Amino acid sequence: MIGKRYGLAGKRIFVAGHRGMVGSAIARKLAERGAQVVTRTRSELNLTDQWAVREFFSAEPIDGVVLAAAKVGGIHANSIYPADFIYENLMIECNIIHQAFASGVRRLLFLGSSCIYPRVVAQPMREDALLTGNLEPTNEPYAIAKIAGIKLCESYNRQHGTDYRSVMPTNLYGPGDNFHPENSHVMPALIRRFHEAVEVGAKQVTIWGTGTPRREFLHVDDMAEASLFVLDLPLEGYQANTMPMLSHINVGYGKDVTIAELAKLVARVTKFSGEIVFDTTKPDGTIRKLMDSSRIEAMGWKPSVSLADGVRETYRWFLDHVASA
Repeated sequence: MIGKRYGLAGKRIFVAGHRGMVGSAIARKLAERGAQVVTRTRSELNLTDQWAVREFFSAEPIDGVVLAAAKVGGIHANSIYPADFIYENLMIECNIIHQAFASGVRRLLFLGSSCIYPRVVAQPMREDALLTGNLEPTNEPYAIAKIAGIKLCESYNRQHGTDYRSVMPTNLYGPGDNFHPENSHVMPALIRRFHEAVEVGAKQVTIWGTGTPRREFLHVDDMAEASLFVLDLPLEGYQANTMPMLSHINVGYGKDVTIAELAKLVARVTKFSGEIVFDTTKPDGTIRKLMDSSRIEAMGWKPSVSLADGVRETYRWFLDHVASA
């Protein structure tokens, strides 16, 4: 590898969104590597408040930032609250990225989403597919906000010489996920639905859509490792593996499954033995979302948690936290 790594030990790293699934995993792994993790709860710091964020960066000596804070949700939540999704995410990104720059923070990592890519795009999705077509309508406001975050990092790098990087994860899951019955993503939604079906002895579970769309799933611990891997890369090594005028790197598992296959896996893990029915009157969303993660793999990172093992671990966590999950 070219150049000297950033070095995480001893650095004061602000993790925005440390209570979320990804942020908590990143904060934990940063601490394991000797970093001083700086956090604020939502009641302590409203990230959509420009003045509050400026005051925080003025008062705290920060060496680096991991921007994992975001308003997230599945198809249902995105459809019902589009204004909330675009407004809150834009405000969080603008406030943190600008105030990090204004206070002299040189290294920042922004976490995006695979929904930034067009609805119809060659699979697996390469980084240069960004802005080449129309987005999936069901989550377009959220996707536009995430694209803006990428472009904010890229623009500050170009104009101000900062070293702000972006990673684009595929669908994430794992301990700490949101298991809300209406506002969660597909993996935790299925785990909760099948668990509750077993609890009440239901003979049937209904899934939205046809079951044919394909999705890729990455365990949150793998995403945390990938995030620190990219954050720690020397600038020369990072630039050597990105295309000109491009500042984001895909992070995926490398394989995808149909929603029907995922449902069968979750059914096995939760010990549901009834019938799985698909409600074809409900939307499928994007037909396929598989990331091309060849760039980060070429740098030396690969995922380590299999889908089956990850689902089992996630279900165990859900059982331990079912009252609050």
